[in-house]
Amino acid sequence: MKYIFIINPIAGNDNKTRIFSRIKSTFRLINDEMILEETKSKGDAENIARSYSKQYGDGCVIVSCGGDGTVHEIANGLAGSDTPMMVLPLGTGNDFAKKIYATKKINVENVIKAFGFYNGKIRYDVKPIDLIDYNGEKCINVMSYGLDTKVEQIGRKIAGRIPALGHQAYNIAILPVLCQSMKYQINIDLDCIDENNKPYKITANPIDYTLFAICNASYYGGGFCPAPNAKLDDGLLDFALVEPVNAVKALPLIPKYSKGDIDAIKQLRKGYVIGGTVTSADGLPLLGNCDGEDFNYTRVTFRVDKKALKLCFIKE
Repeated sequence: MKYIFIINPIAGNDNKTRIFSRIKSTFRLINDEMILEETKSKGDAENIARSYSKQYGDGCVIVSCGGDGTVHEIANGLAGSDTPMMVLPLGTGNDFAKKIYATKKINVENVIKAFGFYNGKIRYDVKPIDLIDYNGEKCINVMSYGLDTKVEQIGRKIAGRIPALGHQAYNIAILPVLCQSMKYQINIDLDCIDENNKPYKITANPIDYTLFAICNASYYGGGFCPAPNAKLDDGLLDFALVEPVNAVKALPLIPKYSKGDIDAIKQLRKGYVIGGTVTSADGLPLLGNCDGEDFNYTRVTFRVDKKALKLCFIKE
């Protein structure tokens, strides 16, 4: 088996040199092959993953060695293929990894050991998971609109100016966002499924909101949890729609939203969706992102893409 380690050199973890030196030593003792590919610009991880998948199919595993952006790109490169993806959480937020490894306190060393990369006894289970297809692109984690996208945009600017802050830059960015209006508008047309598996529609042109998240997994934004019970393989997407709130109302909601205590947020509407459209109410680009990657669409058509990606899980 070939293991293609796609490495984002600017991802958050500073111990990559030591980690990969140790993994290389292990591969010298076994018959499997280790291939290192370092990304240089946006889109590289997707292209590298797609190239190896076309060449080797299920004879290789693509190992994501970065954060959520790297995971996002590789998922787009492998969607619909026979090649599985494995996630080594070497980024700052690692939100998707929080879901698949069932902890908000990610320890990459424990993940590496569990997969057997330090002792040469490599083991894992491969299971198919759903993705979100949006305008032909793929989202593996969360697609969201409104408040969190604005926080992400400001946080990225702060992090660019003061790199040492790391993910704390996004926590700092919450403050200026709370000082602005948090009432946004979009048009939505959603195909939903109720708890009895019966379809229904939600249509609003427009709807006022503060935050709207469509979730394949559970965590985003450095650990906020709009869908604590989301399942990666159920053919459904969880949604959380927060009605307009001001700063006074928002402050006590933030800890609840972070912990996933969404039932305690009376301003939040939740449910399941299988597809739909989100359209700009003013003709300007939507204030939205997928897996933390901003987009400039004025209209997004999305659907759940069932069992679209093969993912490596720690063997039970």
